[in-house]
Amino acid sequence: MRFGISADFRNPPKWMRPSNELYTDILKQIKLAEDLGFHNVWLTEHHFTEDGYNPSLLTTAAAIAAQTKNIRIGTFILLLPYLHPAMASEDIASVDILSNGRLDLGVGQGYSFHEFEALNIERKTRAKRLYEGLEIYKKLFTEEAVTYNGEFTKIKNMRLSPKSIQKPYPPIWIGARGPKGIKRAAHNGYHLMATFGPDPAPLYIETLKLKGKNPNDFKIAQLRMCYIGDTEDQAWDDCQDHLFHTLDFYRDIVENANDAEGDSSFFPIKKPSDIRHSVLRDHLMVGTLDQVIEKMHAFTNDYSCTDLVVYMQFPGMDVSKVNRSMEIFAKRVIPLFSS
Repeated sequence: MRFGISADFRNPPKWMRPSNELYTDILKQIKLAEDLGFHNVWLTEHHFTEDGYNPSLLTTAAAIAAQTKNIRIGTFILLLPYLHPAMASEDIASVDILSNGRLDLGVGQGYSFHEFEALNIERKTRAKRLYEGLEIYKKLFTEEAVTYNGEFTKIKNMRLSPKSIQKPYPPIWIGARGPKGIKRAAHNGYHLMATFGPDPAPLYIETLKLKGKNPNDFKIAQLRMCYIGDTEDQAWDDCQDHLFHTLDFYRDIVENANDAEGDSSFFPIKKPSDIRHSVLRDHLMVGTLDQVIEKMHAFTNDYSCTDLVVYMQFPGMDVSKVNRSMEIFAKRVIPLFSS
């Protein structure tokens, strides 16, 4: 198993800091993750939020590329339906060049009704836009000149120059939670990114096999929230308010999207102090080192995963505390589970 960290650069009003200071600290944290041996940093995206949820993944990826040498830089996920596929392809190629071939392109169809309404895009078109965009992306990276007459995008004799370091293009991952999206990702031969809800891996692996593909040739990323403290109570006391903000953000948009089983009652918690006593407790890797190791053993027994994405920098949380937790995880947990 490979290990990566997640970064969203969120800056909630309750704990607001100057954005440039926060960004500087998170970029230093990513460099620390590289020094500690994490394999990836994964950048997450949303738009028009009050807490400044990172809206510009490829810009941020370029900044990370300039300050690191080895860690792979991934998007978890780039919301392709919001972008012109040809212009996005130019930015993707540039980041891959700047990083010397370290970019992983995770894309998804999006689900926030707030974002689709703000952009005046029909939400029902999101899957079609995603896969049309990916078709254009692959053509631009593999052909000299592309003419494409799509439902949403039309281009004529377009050339992508320069192209990426990685050939034929940076690896494609799909963020999928519902059965249709999971099957489509496997059918097209893309790696899978999972977040919350039922595990999509069994259906993904089954579909790969039905399509005559070897599951060992594909990667499955799973996201888990994690924080290690000296005692269980101290760990929860440190992070519960920030963890509540993290999860409460998704309450209305996930319940409205209803893409996967359980979405209609995604986050039933009413106040931060209730999280540690809730049904979510076993899915959150929060506690002492020994408790997190125990939860990791349970996770590896229950889930198919090649790439674990550890989300530690909860919005507004003291970066120095998170860095300490990250160091403990890297030195004491990763060696037990890495491959």
